[in-house]
Amino acid sequence: MAKKRPKQGAWLPSSRISHPAADAAVKAQADAKARKFVEEVLKPRFVEPPPEEPRFNYVTDVALKWHGSTLFFVKVYACPGPNALAPSFEDRFARMTHAGGGRFDLSFVRHTGQWVELYQGQTVEECLESIENDPWFQA
Repeated sequence: MAKKRPKQGAWLPSSRISHPAADAAVKAQADAKARKFVEEVLKPRFVEPPPEEPRFNYVTDVALKWHGSTLFFVKVYACPGPNALAPSFEDRFARMTHAGGGRFDLSFVRHTGQWVELYQGQTVEECLESIENDPWFQA
């Protein structure tokens, strides 16, 4: 008698969570507040003049990038030295995902590249305050 083969994988629902789309007014309001925050708080904290003899990567800018209804906070690094693969690279460090009703879920990125959601259903102001004061966003 022939052996039965084990069943090959089963269908499972996706573990991805769909977030409501942010309308233009919500995005514009969040973008304006976040840009002001970047200019007044994050750039003075992270961007420094280039070292005299740069050997290691250093932050040259802090920027915002939208992807759908998600706003990413991005550090831009310069790569000095003759062995650099590229003159610069970007590194996302905070993520605000629209949760509906003008509120956002706030996440930070681990060293493994995995996003960890710390706060849910916050206003833009609460998210920006958390980015400024919470140690998880101080990298």
